[in-house]
Amino acid sequence: MVQRMSRMMLKTLRDDPADAETLSHKLLVRAGYVRRASAGIWTWLPLGKKVLENVSRVVREEMDAIGAQEVLLPALLPKEPYETSGRWEEYGDLLFRLKDRKGAEYLLGPTHEEIFTLTVKDQCTSYKDLPVVLYQIQTKYRDEARPRSGVLRGREFLMKDSYSFDTDDEGLAEAYRLHREAYTRIFERIGLDYRIVSAVSGAMGGSASEEFLAPAAAGEDTFVDCPACDYAANTEAVTTVVPPVEPADHPAVEELDTPDTPTIETLAEFLGVPASATLKNLLVKVDGKITAVGVPGDREVDLGKLGEHLAPAAVELVTAEDFTDRPDLVRGYVGPQGMAGSAFRYIADPRVAANTGWITGANKEGTHARNVVCGRDFEVDEYLDVVVVEPGDPCPKCGTGLQIDRAIEIGHIFQLGRKYADAFQLDVLGREGKPVRVTMGSYGIGVSRAVAALAEQTADDKGLCWPAEIAPADVHIVAAGKAKQTELALEVAEKLHSAGVRVLVDDRAGVSPGVKFTDAELIGVPTILVAGRRAGEGVVELKDRRTGEREELTVDEALARLSG
Repeated sequence: MVQRMSRMMLKTLRDDPADAETLSHKLLVRAGYVRRASAGIWTWLPLGKKVLENVSRVVREEMDAIGAQEVLLPALLPKEPYETSGRWEEYGDLLFRLKDRKGAEYLLGPTHEEIFTLTVKDQCTSYKDLPVVLYQIQTKYRDEARPRSGVLRGREFLMKDSYSFDTDDEGLAEAYRLHREAYTRIFERIGLDYRIVSAVSGAMGGSASEEFLAPAAAGEDTFVDCPACDYAANTEAVTTVVPPVEPADHPAVEELDTPDTPTIETLAEFLGVPASATLKNLLVKVDGKITAVGVPGDREVDLGKLGEHLAPAAVELVTAEDFTDRPDLVRGYVGPQGMAGSAFRYIADPRVAANTGWITGANKEGTHARNVVCGRDFEVDEYLDVVVVEPGDPCPKCGTGLQIDRAIEIGHIFQLGRKYADAFQLDVLGREGKPVRVTMGSYGIGVSRAVAALAEQTADDKGLCWPAEIAPADVHIVAAGKAKQTELALEVAEKLHSAGVRVLVDDRAGVSPGVKFTDAELIGVPTILVAGRRAGEGVVELKDRRTGEREELTVDEALARLSG
């Protein structure tokens, strides 16, 4: 059936919503695709639902093409499986928790690893039942503290999550490869500009992890991109390139009287040295235990990166109260010498390499120490890449200075391994007649987020500008106003519809041509056909929404062009 705007629930807005900050938020609301129901909760209106379904259709087609089978798991989930995996506690305040009338506890699913694992445990008992890949397109729920950016970060969102189950690591690697290739086809078909970047698995676990990122100014992820080679990574996954340390004979440790210098900035200014010559020691609590993180004084600790490395342990900054019963920890003057390995576990950035000398706290009020040498005066318990990556840091692959860009995460693939299979004892009978522990992969695509990412990447100063594959229609026909123009517009619409072309026709009475033209550009269908001043001659105007190119054609020429 032809979509007629005179009969459609569609209300466009001239002004941006007052609370909108991102381009996609502004335009999806103004063009009548979504409306806010509550903070982080959105209603998808008829046009928006069509775009959402088009993205879902492409995802389904490509998932089916790799042999994946679609299921639909419940969104309301029992507490017990998440207790077994430990994520009932790990998710913390992100979970929507509720009780039924009998007092049993449930949650709204943030992700479904546990339930997929139990489903396969129930259905697959032999190696003959595997490999299997299951997927669903399902609403997920996370109680975001500050939902923002429209549908980019909501409290409920539509996601495709799939899971592979194999009896060996070779099978897992193959499932991972198939998903990676399917994702590239999905994002290319829907018209997204994307990057595949190395990522960290964090609490998800597993041996391999990659993200699919859509570069956009509104993105909350940052990633590095090497201009000289193909290296790209989430900033949390960048590995540090440490130049070789030249052999040196360092002088003995020297204590310095440095009153009122509790920060790197005040210390560097007081001593007249660059911040890079100092060693910053940030105190955190890891599962409640004091841990020090050592980095060069001119760098900042990326707490998100640190948390990912140490997951599932909880990482938090120390507070003033944590120093109350610890006279050995002198706030602002902590150093690793004599303390690392005893007063605290000492984690360091790789730049704090063996035989490097530093100015650092002397563990005395108003006192620092010079010539404190790693490997001589203190030992590092563990090296981790924990600093905030900066533009110009060397590429781990070729050494060229890295560029940093913002992006929207649209997909993520993990080789989970046996984390959840171990938690739920997911075994099948192997070829040798003995139980074999199953290995898993997890693969997600943010379906509703992809819609917003496309809006961010493709919109212009006039409005949305959808790629053909996911647009709500192929052609937007505008009847410029008079009865004959409307009659011709509807006639053309019916003929195109009969030819299999998806049509949106603006046949609204009493609406000026200017408003109709503005709405057509705002709504963003790839091709606009205008039944205007020459409609009586059987001539229409065809406009490419993306390029703005226009040409006049006879109705028959237009029908042949658009139906071909």
